[in-house]
Amino acid sequence: MRDATTEEPDPMDVRLAVRLAELRTEHGWSLDELAHRSGVSRSTLSRLERCEVSPTATLLGRLCTVYGRTMSRLLMEVEAEPPPLVPEARQAVWRDEEAGFVRRSVSPPHPGLRAEVVESILEPGASVAYEEAPVPGVEQHIWVQEGTVEVTVAEVTHTVRTGDCLRFRLHGPSRFRCAGPGRTRYALLVVLP
Repeated sequence: MRDATTEEPDPMDVRLAVRLAELRTEHGWSLDELAHRSGVSRSTLSRLERCEVSPTATLLGRLCTVYGRTMSRLLMEVEAEPPPLVPEARQAVWRDEEAGFVRRSVSPPHPGLRAEVVESILEPGASVAYEEAPVPGVEQHIWVQEGTVEVTVAEVTHTVRTGDCLRFRLHGPSRFRCAGPGRTRYALLVVLP
């Protein structure tokens, strides 16, 4: 997690902080109310909205759940209207260095469309957990391009290796873990219900 005292904020983090503050205001919630709903401390939420810290994947997952959005949709909201063709150089990349997780929005979500493609990279030993589905019943397909990822859905852990594809509807918590020895790179197809 970035500490505001050590470096300049990333422009994406700045836009994300502004959007998170807007979402809270749109819902008419105080920081205390959002803290209660999300399980994230009021002070962390305040620092996040002031762009004093970068959010972790887990923190964004909690906020996305509260706001009923996928992480990709939230990240898309801080980008300009995406064109039909998205060159690799223009695909939004978000990093959680502390967790060893990188997420690229290959085909950013777009109003009126229900599917999106995301590339994810987990470093050896990295684990990213989400307490709830961002949108209950969201359909996900995970196609591993490199390495092995352990995906836990509905209390069942699936070991998904290079070339394998796991598909499911998400209604509760999930976890993605790279046991190693190398990194894992996978494509995630998200389809809203």
